[in-house]
This record gives sequence, structure tokens and C-alpha cells, in this order.
Amino acid sequence: MQEWLKSSAADLGRGIAAGQIDPVVLTRTYLDAITAHPFADRIYARVTADRALAEAEAAAKRARAGQRLSPLDGVPISWKDLFDSAGVATEAGSTLLKGRVPASDAPVLANATAQGMVCLGKTHMSELAFSGLGLNPMTATPPCVNDHDAVSGGSSSGAATSVAFGLAACGIGSDTGGSVRIPAAWNDLVGLKTTSGRIALDGVVELCAQFDTIGPLGRSVEDAALMLAVLEGGRFADLRSATLKGRRFAVLQTVVLEDTRDAPMQAFNAAVEKLAEAGAEAVKIDAPEVAEAMALTGPLYTGEAYGIWRDVIEAQPDLMFDRILERFRGGRDVSAADYVAAWRKLRGLRARWYERVAGFDAVLCPTAPILPPNAERLMQDDQYYVTENLLALQNTRVGNLMGNCGVTLPTGTPSCGILLNGLPHQEERLLRIAAAAEAVLNAT
Repeated sequence: MQEWLKSSAADLGRGIAAGQIDPVVLTRTYLDAITAHPFADRIYARVTADRALAEAEAAAKRARAGQRLSPLDGVPISWKDLFDSAGVATEAGSTLLKGRVPASDAPVLANATAQGMVCLGKTHMSELAFSGLGLNPMTATPPCVNDHDAVSGGSSSGAATSVAFGLAACGIGSDTGGSVRIPAAWNDLVGLKTTSGRIALDGVVELCAQFDTIGPLGRSVEDAALMLAVLEGGRFADLRSATLKGRRFAVLQTVVLEDTRDAPMQAFNAAVEKLAEAGAEAVKIDAPEVAEAMALTGPLYTGEAYGIWRDVIEAQPDLMFDRILERFRGGRDVSAADYVAAWRKLRGLRARWYERVAGFDAVLCPTAPILPPNAERLMQDDQYYVTENLLALQNTRVGNLMGNCGVTLPTGTPSCGILLNGLPHQEERLLRIAAAAEAVLNAT
């Protein structure tokens, strides 16, 4: 049964369908693993054991009756602590929200429950989701699976580590500037950033509503595809017979290669070479509009985030980690005129970007230009914190600013991912391409 803890969600679902895995036994195995794990308190904010067992028992009955609700019916997963869950605290990694207990599940959690998913609990995260590092001295900092002294990436830090350490089959996170893709890459997982607006954000604690998205972190592209359908209550993408032959990839040069450290750069170059050897064409492109868009980050992100959270933050600023507080307060001087002008400019830049990449199947770049930073040094060195946080978000933020969907894949080098960016609302197409890329990278 211990092998279940390292299995993909899809494989567990197949085991349940074949009568080889009892959802109750499976759920108890995960709950026992959480109880015994030395990092459990740094990964899970709250474990919902009673709910999990009740949902597993219902799934077991359906399986015996041949009435499973989805391919993942009975599979246990975790939820980032910003998704409302009925009767269970949802605090978004912040002491400002301590004791906040929703009366009902977020619709996305309700969708997953209706598809038979088992809720193991809520995972730790960066404070109010406003950091790409995963460092949170106010609640807990989950460790990276490859370096326990390093951070795991944020803001969906616990979502990633719950899977990487074998404490959930899949984790559900959110991505505003890279918060699914960074922790997925640093913990050798697959992470899907969905297009803004594709999955409803009702019942999800917001950071920047114009950029917030929901996405899964799992062990395979198949898991990501299945979870996308589960979260929406929609159809499952067909990944069969996916191939790289004839695919055209743009290898972005602008911004994303700046200050890239040796290991991520070498892993990325090697991965691109493998994709090319499998029949894909890789074309280097420059995109000046990306650099222009990155310059709009201040008014767009901090302006909206501070506008949403100002009253709550300023009522009790002493309850916040000072570096997160400072980042929010960076939006105090953003005027309404600045914000509107920035959005008007970004829409024009997006149009130029879409025209530039229209002839490609995906745009490639390293998921993160750095490896997971040391947690203790981040706490002690202010400049190191600022530099590493900005670098962590450098590449993934391109996808948010340009409105893309995106998938990060492991390259085979620990904590180094390759990011495939697709056009808006093209998740199913991108997932097919990612499945073909995954097969090539895994094979080599």
C-alpha cells in the first residue's frame, strides 16, 4: 500500500475502477502517512480526516456498484488554504484571517466533490498568496522535497509538497504570477496554470482578481488533464496518440533568460534538445512586448492587491510578515489613472504577443531561472529575499501578463522545470502537446 503514496492520481483511479484499490483503505493510508510524517505540520494547515473518510466510504460504495462518478472518484487530494471549505477554517496563510470559517464549499471544491474526489485537508501557503518563494514565518514554511533547508516555492507551497512527499495524490493551488508552476517545478511535479476566467473564483480568497487562476499540481500531465475536468465538472481531454512530430516551438529569449542560473539553464537547453530530437522544431524568438509588459507589474499587481486588502491590512499591519506587508504597500501610490492606463497598454501588448506566437504550438522557457533558495538566508538577508522572490516569478509571470495557459514539466534535473505556454483557453490542446513532451523527457 505504501506504493500508492507515490502513484499518480490517474493510476489510483484505475486501481479503484479495477477493484484493486479500496478508496477507504487508500484514504486511511494517506491519513496515516500524514500523521507519521515529520513535515506534516509544515505542509498541512488542517487535516479533514472525518470528511475524507466519509467521502471515501461513499466512493467505495459507488465503485462496488459500478457507479463511479469520474475516473478519479475515490482519489484523495489536498486543497490550498484559500479555497472555502464548509465548517473548516480557510485563512490563506495569514493571521489576519485567523478563525475565518466559511459556511459552504467554494464551487470548485463542490465540483470536485461531485466528481467523487476525497478532500484530505488544507495546505499551507505564502501569506495571502503574495510571494513566489513559499516562505511564511507567520504560519509555516513547507520544505522543498529536494532540499529540506530550502523553500518549496509559492504561493502554493503546501499543495506541491503534499504531493511530492506522498501526502496527497494531487494538490489544488492557485496561480496569480506563478504560484502553481514555481512550486511544481521546484518539487519535480507537473503544474497547470489555467486561463484567467476559465475556472470560477467564487469562494476563493483573492489576491489580484484580474490575474488569479486555479490549477492542479500532480505527478503527470494526465493527472493535470483529469483534474482540470474535475474542477470544472467538464469533459476530459483526450491525450491519446499525442506526438511532437511536426510541432513548432518558440524558444523565448526576451526577459526569461536574464540572470538564469547554470542548473536551470542547462536543464532547459537539454530538454529543448530532446524535444527537437523527437521531431519538434524549436525557433528562438525575441518579443519586446514581454519586456514592456513586465514593466507594468507594479501598477497592475500591487495596485490591485493593495486596493483589495488595504482596509484589512492597515487595521492590523503588525500581524503580517514585514516583507509581505511592504510588498502590499507598494500599491499605495498607484492611482486609478495609472491602473487604467496600465491595463489599456497591456491589452495592446497582448495583441502583439498573440500575433507573434500564433504560428507556434507553444512558447518555451525555463519555469524558474533559479533553484529553491535557502529558507534561513531568506529570513536573515533582506536583499537576498527581494532578489530571489523577483527572480522566482520572472518567467512564470510572463504567462499571467499575456493571459496564457501554461504547463510546467520536470526536466529530470531536480527542481528544474520546462514551461510550455499556450494561447488563452487552449488548455486541452496544450495538454496534448505536454503529454507528448512528457513522454520524451521521461524516456530519456
